[in-house]
Amino acid sequence: MSRMLKCVAIDDEPMALLIIEQFCRRKGGMELKTFSEPKIGLEEIKRTKPELVFLDIQMNSINGLEIAGNLPEECCFIFTTAYAQYALEGFNLDAIDFLHKPFSYERFEVAVEKAFRRIDSKRDTVPEFLVVKQEYNNVNVPLSDILYIEALGNYVKIFRKSGSHVLTRTNLKTITDMLPERDFLRIHRSYVISVASVISFSRSKVEIKETGVELPIGAQYASKVLEILSK
Repeated sequence: MSRMLKCVAIDDEPMALLIIEQFCRRKGGMELKTFSEPKIGLEEIKRTKPELVFLDIQMNSINGLEIAGNLPEECCFIFTTAYAQYALEGFNLDAIDFLHKPFSYERFEVAVEKAFRRIDSKRDTVPEFLVVKQEYNNVNVPLSDILYIEALGNYVKIFRKSGSHVLTRTNLKTITDMLPERDFLRIHRSYVISVASVISFSRSKVEIKETGVELPIGAQYASKVLEILSK
């Protein structure tokens, strides 16, 4: 894979988390966060939306099957458990694989490769258009034509390379969730930009090509914006 795969592991046994951590390091290309408290782990997953989750099933505070049912739709997950009787129910929840403890590195690698293939297939099907409603019509906006998007009360305004714009009744979060994360970036509570449209940037603002418009970077977004644009 061309970039680090964001992963989370949830297990109430510290030794089990340590093994997954060692295996991920051995495999490479995997950025892992571990949680021994399932509910805290689930909160982190909902906040950061990792691409792959390793999930124990039989835990003291909550059943892993319940957590799996509450994962964001885009998350792939692999069950890691000592209880083989859960395998069928796990696959019914669309788990990538079921690792029966204690599992070897070789078996772990097989499961992770399955996850890589599914995640790659999702990345390869990134939509080319953003479909929004303007007045009573649906408008197809090519993603490659979007420079930036601005929140205006109950509307958002999509600024295009062609010089035109589209005004649609929605909020910025809804629009952001429809856009591919690798190509678009929230920089302010009122602005989302196309990463490719940036001419220059500082800690406080970005300049957008075609228009020369300068947009502010919100303090809470600054670290992430600088990290991504610096790449």
